[in-house]
Amino acid sequence: MAKLTLVYGMRLLPSEEIAAVGEGKVKLQNGREAGVTLHILEGSKEEIEKQLRQSVEAFFDLYPEI
Repeated sequence: MAKLTLVYGMRLLPSEEIAAVGEGKVKLQNGREAGVTLHILEGSKEEIEKQLRQSVEAFFDLYPEI
């Protein structure tokens, strides 16, 4: 299996300050771009941590071959 790279980013902001969330971009070696889906998790620290764990587990469930 090829070596993989997981691209992710996080930023914690007050909920009321967010007007919109766009798309992240990754530039590939061949000159093309790949989109990175951005997700919003809201709640207390504990709720966000739980949602994040569930989201990461679900992401890897999409790729059972790795």
